[in-house]
Amino acid sequence: MAALCFFLILNAEAAAAVRHGQKITGGGRNIRRNLIDNGLGRAPPMGWNSWNHFGCNIQEKLIRETDDCWAELNRDSKGNFVPKASAFPAGIKALADYVHAKGLKLGIYSDAGTQTCSKTMPGSLGHEEQDAKTFASWGVDYLKYDNCFNTGTSPKERYPIMSKALLNSGRPIFFSLCEWGREDPATWAPKIGNSWRTTDQNDKWASYAGPGGYNDPDMLEVGNGGMTTEEYRAHFSIWALAKVWAGPLSGNRVAVVLWNRGSSKATVTANWSDIGLKLNHSTVVNARDLWQHKTILPINGQIAANLESHACKMFVLTPQ
Repeated sequence: MAALCFFLILNAEAAAAVRHGQKITGGGRNIRRNLIDNGLGRAPPMGWNSWNHFGCNIQEKLIRETDDCWAELNRDSKGNFVPKASAFPAGIKALADYVHAKGLKLGIYSDAGTQTCSKTMPGSLGHEEQDAKTFASWGVDYLKYDNCFNTGTSPKERYPIMSKALLNSGRPIFFSLCEWGREDPATWAPKIGNSWRTTDQNDKWASYAGPGGYNDPDMLEVGNGGMTTEEYRAHFSIWALAKVWAGPLSGNRVAVVLWNRGSSKATVTANWSDIGLKLNHSTVVNARDLWQHKTILPINGQIAANLESHACKMFVLTPQ
């Protein structure tokens, strides 16, 4: 995936349509979910967010996208957002065109309050219709909507206003609610948005996630300097597995991460039965190393890796 990000860059698959009231299969049964009718979110969004590493130190030349801090502190005389000229001299529309030309999607950030969390630009509270139309006119595909400076009003009152504004904007925009999980958004947000922040303790919300609406445990910390490269790789791999794991992959494949949680080098081994492979012990598979971008010679019965402290290997196993 290309390393550019106007807050988030989504792949085309993540914008595949899901229609209101669609029948969804999950957990061995068919269920119906009352989902927001914006035609988005059949697959979980995948991309990169600039905030955790760059914060407000963003500019067009550096990353071609941003999170918070992309607008001037004040709106123009008509109440519109003003993109920060020093950071984005060509404007957001030109940036969106650039991102779309790469076959990617463009995401942007705002807040369901009077200011964004950085205090450097206005929020969208009271300007929802206006801002939604602005985002649509720029070609934005994704909105992360934060919860700072919210005037003490319940998110159940504030977030539906932006949801309706986006639906009326004339452009399908993936709506990501960053409500922080304060009022159990998994129980009410599916009717409003396509994903909702759950806080990092999200295990109790698994039954609420599915095509059209997703639990959002927020961002990775890769690149921020507090861990080694191996630890970042483990963080990324296990986060990826935790987000997408729901059983075997397509084509009878299986994803597996071998992770050394110890303080010294060690060999980590997984037998087919350990990782849920419904195969005989003698079944031969090809193992694709996702970090090294190479396929290991056919193996059978188990997979093993000699790992440094806190390092990991991530494989996709394909039966021959």
